[in-house]
Amino acid sequence: MANSSGPVGPRGLLVELDREAETPLHEQIERRIRNDVRTGRLAAGSRLPSTRALAAELGVSRGVVTEAYGQLAAEGYLLTGQGAPTRVARSVRGPAATAPARSLLPSHRYRLDPGLPDLAGFPRDRWLRSLRAAWRRAPIDAIDYPDPRGVPVLREALADYLGRVRGAAVDPEQTIVCTGFAQALSLIARWLAQRGVERIALEDPGWHAHRLIVEGAGLSVVPIPVDAEGLRVDALETCGATAVVTTPAHQFPTGAVLGPERRAALIDWAERGERLIVEDDYDAELRHDRGGVGALQGLAPERVAYIGSASKRLAPGMRLGWMLTPSWLGWPLLSVKAVEDRGSEAIGQLALHDFIVRGELERHLRRMRPRYQRRREALVEAVTRHLPGARLGEGAAGLFELAELPADVDEHSVIAAAAERGVGVEGLGLHRFRPGGPAGLVLGFGGLPEAAIEQSVRLLGEALRDRG
Repeated sequence: MANSSGPVGPRGLLVELDREAETPLHEQIERRIRNDVRTGRLAAGSRLPSTRALAAELGVSRGVVTEAYGQLAAEGYLLTGQGAPTRVARSVRGPAATAPARSLLPSHRYRLDPGLPDLAGFPRDRWLRSLRAAWRRAPIDAIDYPDPRGVPVLREALADYLGRVRGAAVDPEQTIVCTGFAQALSLIARWLAQRGVERIALEDPGWHAHRLIVEGAGLSVVPIPVDAEGLRVDALETCGATAVVTTPAHQFPTGAVLGPERRAALIDWAERGERLIVEDDYDAELRHDRGGVGALQGLAPERVAYIGSASKRLAPGMRLGWMLTPSWLGWPLLSVKAVEDRGSEAIGQLALHDFIVRGELERHLRRMRPRYQRRREALVEAVTRHLPGARLGEGAAGLFELAELPADVDEHSVIAAAAERGVGVEGLGLHRFRPGGPAGLVLGFGGLPEAAIEQSVRLLGEALRDRG
């Protein structure tokens, strides 16, 4: 038995030894006993064989077993003493019954998620090429702690790209790479709170995550109404807030575009009071009815903190974003970022740099715009067929459409009935700050092919008739 690699050992103690493995024998003994204690197979207070007996049974020297027992005693798993038997420590408790790890994400068959791009359309081969290039070309210090602002070559590539495509006024030295929009807004909100700011204005309706992030930083929300032309700047004038978060190029969730007069009025509001505009530019390159509206930041770079990310442009799981900061705000935000995580993951940044400079990002967006246009057309046709009482907006852009429902519809009941049919959908009420208002559904079409869009809207129609 001494030469066997199978289970051996007296008193129910089973130890597997693999004499061909690189792992030392004493570590193999430690791992098996530690695992048996953790799983409850060796209960608290159980008596173990003596070092001499176990060594003889395993065909190893007594010193090997002594070293294993000594390590486990140092970790608190075993109690050893001169002349006393070795036992499992009574302080060690067996594990509670555990279920397999589960995801907190929804598991609907059809996800009409307004923030979900076409994941199947992600250019894996081209991205893999960029990842390989990043590893191949990266200097050894690329895997050291990175510049907390982000890898310099990526900041330069973003400056060129955003200047050309979004009309932004970009200084690479005032660019901060982050893990997406949420981190960027969180950094800004916490800095504002540290400066004694108590209130921040948000669009109403507006993305509910804006509210969660702002309130998580200890700020209170001032809701500013939105109409067909976007943010109501006249209401902003009298609200008393010193900062506002806005989605001017494609308002979420109404789809409105902030018009020229209001853009000018918003910038005037910020400049007159030395106030801050936070621009959430989440999907401006995905317009498929006309060219995208330029970034607000390009008109007033000292009053606008611009935030973009790869989430809608490529895939949300990449967790890559960027922030263009006013010169007076760059160092304070950088200080908060450096303390929080010492900089975002570097290899992904180097891959994104390669992806941008080789033109792959722009090629990908050119491929995706007509695909999203076809999916929007499929959604419009399906809504006309299955939700005849719903009213859609006019613009053709992004990854979602807002469907306003008849006044007598109970939005929450429709959402619940849709979930029972395997359709996940967000209601307009989720994104309202004030109660009341017409019912609506924010229908994301980016993540589903046309046939699935047709099926999901048909099931929504059933839910509306059932619970509406």
